[in-house]
Amino acid sequence: MHSKVSIHDCTGFDRALNLTPESVTLQSWRRREHDLSSEFKRFPMGRAEFVALIAMMFATIAFSIDAMLPALPEIAEELSPGIAYRASLVLTTFVLGMGVGTFIAGPLSDAYGRRRVLFFGSGLYIVAAAVAWASSTLEVMLAARVVQGLGAAGPRVVAIAIVRDLYSGREMARIVSFVMMIFTIVPAFAPALGAVIILGTGWRGIFVAFIVFAIITIVWMGMRMPETLPDKYRRPLRPRLMLSAVGEIFGHSSVRLSIIVQSLAMAMLFLTLMMIQTIYAETFNREESFPYWFGVIALIAGSATILNAVLVIQYGMRRLVTVTLGTQVLISGVILALDPAGMMVPYGFSVFLVWQFCIFFQAGLTLGNLNAIAMEPMGHIAGIAASVIGAVSAIIAALLASAVAQSFPATVSNLIGGILMMSSVGFFLMLTMKRDLPQTEAAE
Repeated sequence: MHSKVSIHDCTGFDRALNLTPESVTLQSWRRREHDLSSEFKRFPMGRAEFVALIAMMFATIAFSIDAMLPALPEIAEELSPGIAYRASLVLTTFVLGMGVGTFIAGPLSDAYGRRRVLFFGSGLYIVAAAVAWASSTLEVMLAARVVQGLGAAGPRVVAIAIVRDLYSGREMARIVSFVMMIFTIVPAFAPALGAVIILGTGWRGIFVAFIVFAIITIVWMGMRMPETLPDKYRRPLRPRLMLSAVGEIFGHSSVRLSIIVQSLAMAMLFLTLMMIQTIYAETFNREESFPYWFGVIALIAGSATILNAVLVIQYGMRRLVTVTLGTQVLISGVILALDPAGMMVPYGFSVFLVWQFCIFFQAGLTLGNLNAIAMEPMGHIAGIAASVIGAVSAIIAALLASAVAQSFPATVSNLIGGILMMSSVGFFLMLTMKRDLPQTEAAE
């Protein structure tokens, strides 16, 4: 049983440490973080509930993107007749807003606390979803999606910062792995859930589901989780302090490398999402069954996070990421040579499903670990670090995936070839990080 602790208890513990914002340096934070983590483990919720809540906060992004996939044809028909391809901007404008919001949410959460930023961001998300629901033109819809992305950045950044407030090192990576395990369920079922909602209420009903999802998160957080960032650990919104924090983030070589590799790993997922529905429909003639194949594969691949939670304690984060990306290079190279699109039915489709499973499985062994590597030396500025790391990686990934998707047709060979190039670069960079022992040994 966990004994309960109030927000005032947390603040009292903070006062006992007698810290000022300027005194919270890397060394002082590390000397005290063990005691702080132990104090906060007296939350009114157990670890299972904590992981579930953090996973729900993470899932806001995935649900807001993947549930829209089956709605794009109807949105194009109603709001953009004759220019169907513009409907895909519903996805990219959300990612753009999320990237910008991620830069803002971290510094705000460092200055004003985790709970306030989550509540404000979720409120903004709800208002924007309501505007999108009522929109009569694509332009209004896209503007609402940008704002919705801005709001969704709040729960995403706050979730990462809360985990870093309470955990560090391999234990943090283990918690993130459990979170990602639950998080995987959302993109697995989101397209099918979106299709069901559309069948019953039309595409506008999806935005009602977004509103309900956000309200549940707000109520759960408000009732069960106290503030995890005491007053005297907070960093005021001062340009000098913010620039100093950003300089510290990009001045750390392992953080820089992990951001780049994380961007590549995310770009692999974005590129797959952007091309895969067309490939199912035009190459394999399986458009109607797409949501179900997508969901089954994503759900099975979610077991990677369970495996990661076990292996990361024994082998470390860098080693797992390096081996996983190296394996992806081999698998993608072999399957590209086999050319699934040119194989006889149903063998080509079966080979492609195996490759798709490997892409999703790879995400479970890389994204959580890469984020943990980047956050490990940044515990004393967790909020702004989560913002910068999340924003930069998301924006680079979206731009990279969009550039590839718009430059090449959505074919099996182009998709696998793009993934092969990205995984090769990521593997090389991880080998470079592996030699950087003095600065990354804490993350290992």
